[in-house]
Amino acid sequence: MVLVEPLPAQSVGQGSFGRAAEGKVQRLSFTGSAGEYFGIWIVNILLTIVTLGIYSAWAKVRRNRYFYGNTVLLGRGFDYHARGGQILIGRLIVFAYLVLYNFMLTFVPFVGIGLAAALLFLVPLLLARGLRFSARVTSYRNVRFDFVGRTGGAFLAFIVGPVLAAITLGILAPLASRWTYRYIGNNLRYGDKGFSTDPSVGAIYRTWGISAAVIVLGLLIVGFIAFLNLAVVAAAVDPDMLPPEMQVSLGLLAALAYAMVLAIFGTAALVYRAGVRNVAWSATTFDGKHRLLSDLSRPRYAWIAVSNFVLTLVTLGLMRPWAAVRMARYVNEHTGIRFDGNVGEVFSASAAQGSVVGAEFMDIEGFDFGF
Repeated sequence: MVLVEPLPAQSVGQGSFGRAAEGKVQRLSFTGSAGEYFGIWIVNILLTIVTLGIYSAWAKVRRNRYFYGNTVLLGRGFDYHARGGQILIGRLIVFAYLVLYNFMLTFVPFVGIGLAAALLFLVPLLLARGLRFSARVTSYRNVRFDFVGRTGGAFLAFIVGPVLAAITLGILAPLASRWTYRYIGNNLRYGDKGFSTDPSVGAIYRTWGISAAVIVLGLLIVGFIAFLNLAVVAAAVDPDMLPPEMQVSLGLLAALAYAMVLAIFGTAALVYRAGVRNVAWSATTFDGKHRLLSDLSRPRYAWIAVSNFVLTLVTLGLMRPWAAVRMARYVNEHTGIRFDGNVGEVFSASAAQGSVVGAEFMDIEGFDFGF
């Protein structure tokens, strides 16, 4: 693992560095490499298999520590403080609930249905606590993040929003996305300073329009292919007597059409995701004055994600480390923050008040539920 050398205290204090960085967009960078991460990844895979999945909790810790530590802002990486035991306990709790649910659904159906209904309200609670856990185990310059969102907000953002988006066939997806980013952004803290975000629904709908256009155009192409298939079958005197090679060709065309539908919706989702991230992050401020920035290229982001998936698939997973590092590097390079005022003063003030997160949280209620 590449260790990120901390800058001297003076370089981020009242000195020239803090003044030079004032008003400029300070971008993140990723200093890791595919070769380094491959060593971590392959050991994680092997130990997870040998331990029948138990080690996956510690694998997540090793993976996150590598990616957080190599995500660098102003010469310093982030830190991840979770422990494997916390993650394992959270997963066991969720697993036990799901086992109980399936058992009851099979042998005592009305109880199983009740547990399913309870899950509708339990999931927002677990999501809120999971976000709190993820924030509190993350630090930058020895100051921890925190998340103060409540269960009600999680229910609106993660249950009501997606349901409305689904029943309206995606028309209200931008509204759901706005609720999600507002819930997360407005409840995130760094030390005793808060983040605030209020993304424009209109801007999100413009991104949604691009994704919708991708879907419509793609489905028209698939529909044309399907029409050709039907035309060939209809032209045959007896469709059941088509030559074997023609049947194979039609089968391949049908499989191609199905794959294209999946690719169309997947690409549209990636384009939408990148666009919404740009809108939401660029509408976010820290401490009311330091503005975040995201300027991902939607086509480029989609291409990297799709090509990563294909390459990982054809190499049976062996190129997954390269793909993960490639995506992390691209996203970091297009993420930044514009500081209003001396950067050194910003972090000196945060460091002076220390971490407002009590360490006892990590032992009493700090679990990652895996949602």
